[in-house]
Amino acid sequence: MDYLFSNILIALIALLHVYILVLEMFLWEKPAGLRAFRNTPEKAAMTRVLAANQGLYNGFLAAGLLWGLWLGEDGKPIELFFLICIAIAGVFGAATAARKILYIQTLPALIAISCLWMGV
Repeated sequence: MDYLFSNILIALIALLHVYILVLEMFLWEKPAGLRAFRNTPEKAAMTRVLAANQGLYNGFLAAGLLWGLWLGEDGKPIELFFLICIAIAGVFGAATAARKILYIQTLPALIAISCLWMGV
């Protein structure tokens, strides 16, 4: 199967998670990070270590997706695993932190999972 559309979606999701890594690890206390997460400078200062830890996990999710893409056809089970992890993390994040995570993280992952299953 071709998987071109799936591969594009997975690459975009990986890039999104790299972007989240950068926001959480390096820009948490900067204007871009404060805006993205609607934080105050005081709250950001108190939570920066936790944010950096979250950023690292987002980097691992991106790395898993990129690994799957690099493996080609043999990487599809790896891509599926990491997309499921992202979807579950998004549901948890939406339930515990911000509802928008459902649309930013879970929905794209579910669409990519569907595309993988359909072979597009």
